[in-house]
Amino acid sequence: MAQKPKVEPHIGRLGYLQALVTEFQETESQDAKEQVLANLANFAYDPSNYQYLRQLQVLDLFLDSLSEDNESLVEFAIGGLCNLCADRANREHILQVGGIPLITNCLSSPNEETVLSAVTTLMYLSPPGAASHPELASLPVVQCMLRFSLSANVRLRNLAQIFLEDYCSPTQVAEARSRQAHSALGIPLPKTEAPQQP
Repeated sequence: MAQKPKVEPHIGRLGYLQALVTEFQETESQDAKEQVLANLANFAYDPSNYQYLRQLQVLDLFLDSLSEDNESLVEFAIGGLCNLCADRANREHILQVGGIPLITNCLSSPNEETVLSAVTTLMYLSPPGAASHPELASLPVVQCMLRFSLSANVRLRNLAQIFLEDYCSPTQVAEARSRQAHSALGIPLPKTEAPQQP
């Protein structure tokens, strides 16, 4: 992942983050966009930056980037969202602007890190046992988690099992199991996973 440039003391944190956002919006270079988005995702890890990132609409920039064809941009964007979800105001913003479908689309990414961040983000968006946003544990999502729970990738398997146990009702899991043969077949596992033995 790209390294964070040093913040110049005279610019200040907000000014520096504003400069990154402006660079992302103005550059034509895909490499520069990736570098800037990686930096913003790293800054999203620090709670002292949450207010600035909300003020600069970086959450929306991350959500918009989830629709990009560039897998690196998607990876950094979902990583940034995952980092920001520790904050309640950030979670509420993502839910209010309809970010859940964009995040669940990341579950079908061929990039392992993107998928792991997407699963974690969905978990952060929904407190265990809460049913306030049913799309977080919709049938396709639960089917996807069932499939991931059988993965050879330990991190993915463990996250999926936690999701199924803590964020889904037994009824949801049972229904997804009964219908799994029909809808989850088209969701590929990330490419970095070891091939399954026949």
